[in-house]
Amino acid sequence: MRRWRRAYYDQFSAVYDRFVALHSSDRQGNLRAYLAEKTGVSSGQRALDICTGTGAVLKMLVDRTGPDGLAVGVDFSRGMLAVAKTKLASRKGAFLVQADAGHLPFKSNVFDAVTCAHAFYELKGDTQDACLKDVERVLKTSKPFLMMEHELPRHRLIRLLFYIRLLSMGAKRAFQILKKEKERLESHFESVRKLPTPSGNSKIWVGIVGRDGKRPDGATSSGGNN
Repeated sequence: MRRWRRAYYDQFSAVYDRFVALHSSDRQGNLRAYLAEKTGVSSGQRALDICTGTGAVLKMLVDRTGPDGLAVGVDFSRGMLAVAKTKLASRKGAFLVQADAGHLPFKSNVFDAVTCAHAFYELKGDTQDACLKDVERVLKTSKPFLMMEHELPRHRLIRLLFYIRLLSMGAKRAFQILKKEKERLESHFESVRKLPTPSGNSKIWVGIVGRDGKRPDGATSSGGNN
């Protein structure tokens, strides 16, 4: 199944940007720029974009971190990364890594912000929880994870595609995603808030890692790939 999914996304990379633009009503990429802005990262800092796809958000992040900083995009699809590489060819400070979102190959407490745009719903099974744990681990104290996802689309055809996308995870998990996003994020981050977006067709959840890496359950996020 995993091999089939990777092959699917390798092929989907050819039309991915157009699909997201249609779904989010954001043909100019303004939502990605807004997401990058809300990270608060600046020149010389480090940002990570998981499930980076074709690098649309990463392109915005590297513009903020600059040549003295670091902007890293992670995706498991070689096809997606190939498109991203073309987009980012002229940008110093941008790096692409082929890896699983649930097993991030980075040291703990190294990033000033982590983003995930229109992709978290795509993660299957326990990968979602593993991803959140690893995001929490690689973030510095009091730094944000920003997850942008679609609101329920108004257009009938796009809404149908949205439901199909969710149901591919299974009905139970789809319900949890739609009804309990905040609760799931609160189990990993000290504070969680929702931001509206300019288009109104997407939303951004912001989770902040607690002081000294403490999670709401009192444990710490210092384990993993040290």
